[in-house]
Amino acid sequence: MKFTPELKAEIDAMTLEEMIRKWRFAPISDPLLQNEAGEYLQKRMFEIRDADNDTWVATSKSVGWK
Repeated sequence: MKFTPELKAEIDAMTLEEMIRKWRFAPISDPLLQNEAGEYLQKRMFEIRDADNDTWVATSKSVGWK
């Protein structure tokens, strides 16, 4: 699937919790985890982590690994 402006906007609108849940629990076939979209989602999550590690850790712990 092509990385469209709509997919980018969907990722940009996600909260950190939504991104972490998607990353951990969505099926690998999820369009937001594929190719450029997956790379962009990862980049956004890690930008947030690097900017505020305490929030990252708290959010990550709240999501868990069910």
